[in-house]
Amino acid sequence: MTDSSDGPDGPADGDPFQGDRPDEGDVVSLSVPDMDCASCADKVESSVSRLDGVEGIDARPTTGRLVVTYDRGTTDADAVAGRVEAAGYEVADGEEPSLRLSVPDMDCASCAGKVSAAIEGVAGAREYDTMPTTGTVLVRYAPDATDREALVAAVESAGYEVVETADESDGSAADRGSVWRSRRAVSTWVAAGATAVGFLLANPLTEATGPTVEVAGTTVVVGTLFYLAAVALAGAAVFRNGYYSLRNRSLDMDLLMSVAISGAVIVSVGFAEPFYFEAAMLATLFGVAELLEEYAMDRARTSLRELMDLSPDEATVVRDGDEVTVPAEDVDVGETVVVRPGEKIPRDGVVRDGTSAVNQAPVTGESVPVDKTAGDEVFAGTVNEEGYLEIEVTSAAGEDTLARIVDLVEDAQANRTEREQFVERFAGYYTPVVVTAAALLAVVPPLAFGAPAQQYVVYGLTLIVLACPCAFVISTPVTVVSGLTSAARNGVLVKGGDHLEAMGDVDAVAFDKTGTLTRGELAVTDVVPLGDRSEADVLECARGLELRSEHPIGDAIVEHAEGNGDGRAGSAGSNGAAGDAAEREISAFESITGKGVAAELGGRQHYAGKPGLFEELGFDLSHVHAATDGGVVTRTTRELCERHNCLDLLEDTVPALQSEGKTVVLVGTEDELEGVIAVADEVRPEARRTVERLREAGVATAMLTGDNDRTARAIAEEVGVDEYRAELLPKEKVAAVEELQAEHGTAAMVGDGINDAPALATATVGVAMGAAGTDTALETADIALLADDLTKLPYLYELANTGNGIIRQNVWTSLAAKAALALGVPFGLVPIWAAVLVGDAGMTTGVTANAMRLARISPADEGAESGDAVTAASEA
Repeated sequence: MTDSSDGPDGPADGDPFQGDRPDEGDVVSLSVPDMDCASCADKVESSVSRLDGVEGIDARPTTGRLVVTYDRGTTDADAVAGRVEAAGYEVADGEEPSLRLSVPDMDCASCAGKVSAAIEGVAGAREYDTMPTTGTVLVRYAPDATDREALVAAVESAGYEVVETADESDGSAADRGSVWRSRRAVSTWVAAGATAVGFLLANPLTEATGPTVEVAGTTVVVGTLFYLAAVALAGAAVFRNGYYSLRNRSLDMDLLMSVAISGAVIVSVGFAEPFYFEAAMLATLFGVAELLEEYAMDRARTSLRELMDLSPDEATVVRDGDEVTVPAEDVDVGETVVVRPGEKIPRDGVVRDGTSAVNQAPVTGESVPVDKTAGDEVFAGTVNEEGYLEIEVTSAAGEDTLARIVDLVEDAQANRTEREQFVERFAGYYTPVVVTAAALLAVVPPLAFGAPAQQYVVYGLTLIVLACPCAFVISTPVTVVSGLTSAARNGVLVKGGDHLEAMGDVDAVAFDKTGTLTRGELAVTDVVPLGDRSEADVLECARGLELRSEHPIGDAIVEHAEGNGDGRAGSAGSNGAAGDAAEREISAFESITGKGVAAELGGRQHYAGKPGLFEELGFDLSHVHAATDGGVVTRTTRELCERHNCLDLLEDTVPALQSEGKTVVLVGTEDELEGVIAVADEVRPEARRTVERLREAGVATAMLTGDNDRTARAIAEEVGVDEYRAELLPKEKVAAVEELQAEHGTAAMVGDGINDAPALATATVGVAMGAAGTDTALETADIALLADDLTKLPYLYELANTGNGIIRQNVWTSLAAKAALALGVPFGLVPIWAAVLVGDAGMTTGVTANAMRLARISPADEGAESGDAVTAASEA
């Protein structure tokens, strides 16, 4: 049957190519290793764009990859490669291998800088990405120019142990043992004991030298020996790392601390000034600071490891009729795996046998297990709660939804936010300036003004300690990692730190209607029986008429009737007019174009369709009799009819239903009307509360749809958006997003991730709904809500907004602390141990702990409030 006037008269909602859909072209992906900057990408794009038939170019200098969409009838992949070479860039043959190195001790920006410098010196290393927040280095290399061993040797030449190597797709960084039981920790604890003993024997506060011994004819204070032992134990790692920093010309904390510790010892030996205690304290406290930093970074990495550990190691596969337990990665696409209660699903697949509730929270963040039966899709890493399932595997190893999510979360760390880029630029100036100030402070006052040399050397060494920007350099990435992994655990995939940052700053959110604010599926919402018919009579008559219809409205009516317990039984009070349509013969079916359907049910002609169809049949729609229930007007009738059991369909009932965005279908025979059925795309129960939460947060909301104005107005009023725009073509949706950005500053667009692609791409942030298992949405959206759950949107905004606040707190607090300590140094207010303990260890631990607060933000409260609202509404 056809839709009524309030159906899709306008453009189909969300179709980006409506009326102007191009043919899909072929796609070629080329490896262009030397295209490693924005300038290179521009040259390649300019050259390729001159080729006829090229429809789209995506140059990715960060990965040396060029993706070109072209018309196969006009050009081909070889021609595209020729244009790349014409721009002066070589196209690599085949895929260059990628290597993942686990380097647990690379846990700060300084460490990453030394490793980067070492890899840059390896011929054949095409590109690399150092990720200190996960202790991982990814390297793509030319196998004819270098190999794994050379890359590992390069990293180790920078002073960092490589504990595991693997192909990029094969795994994640290995866990290191407890920070507090590591070799460096033991050395630091022993050094701390030696410093304490030295302090008891040669207390610098009382200037007591304590016992002495003769060493090679020289009298040596025993306490000094303990101090030197502490320097040797705790300082060994510092000097080693400082050496590699010097080799790589990296002015980092290791080099600065090496200078400070060795400077204290040299001054003590060369000028007979007792700085041994300061040297021991520097080495020991810096060792403690490094251990605290490692521990803090491990906390940040744990959240990502939890994602990686969701997939089971083994799977039970049915082979040759027998169940065999094999490593999960050995299961091939098309094989059947058996998953029993309590077991994790090893790979994406489709249920072929069995019924169970599956906990999808690890992937989609859904708090309630989802019932699965034959034909339903399931995801790797989700948990079978109660039943037996046989699942046909549909994804290869490393290509399932969970693996893609983990990969994308890892990749997102390399996508630096604007704040992170600012901090890195600032750090490049901060350290040299403070080091210069330290040198001047140590030299100028004694030489120019006769100030005590010992005192100002200590001041200079203290400033050197404060010169490292570690605390505020890691303040942003550790917050971003915490936010990205927290979001992923709750079913929200953020494709980069910059997108998370942008989401926290949005001023407006635009929603698509169909499939976003609504479920995207038509359903029966109202049944108004007329005369002496019951709801069951009306539904069964409509079901009989619509069984052969292929229209979505007909499908919705049939589904509702078959799901209604009374719908298949008919009614004794029907006088045979409606009866049990399922048992009556259906013949002479006819689709009346633009109006409805007709058929003979049990030998009697019936109709279902628009009100206009029944007007043409001669019915007076302004005066029909409503059905009663035992002499009492039904609730629906009472709400719609002001004349007791008489309805004016033409002026009252039909317009009232249509004003709510519903499509009205009348059902009857040639002689009488039997009932009214209203069908609509139902609004998601959580939609209104989601919009309310965003408005409470100060975010403007809008709805953009291709549907007609009447339907759009009804949905907009129901969910409470600030404004709506209807009957929009895809290009008009783009214009609407641009207008929102002009009016509010920044705007996010929430849609299905595929059909709303132009508007999603135009928005400051594009958010895709229901992207779990959907390759296109995962690859194209800035942010993907992995389940069709709008409550994740306020959670996402709160997470991003709080994350931005934490980054600001971390950056400015660490800078303020460093500045305050630095200003206090010349006045003797900051002892050298405080510079280490507060300025380095304290701030590093503080910013990391502050970042971990993001893990406490949960969408659970959103869902609970939404659920309460739905319950309250249903009770009302």
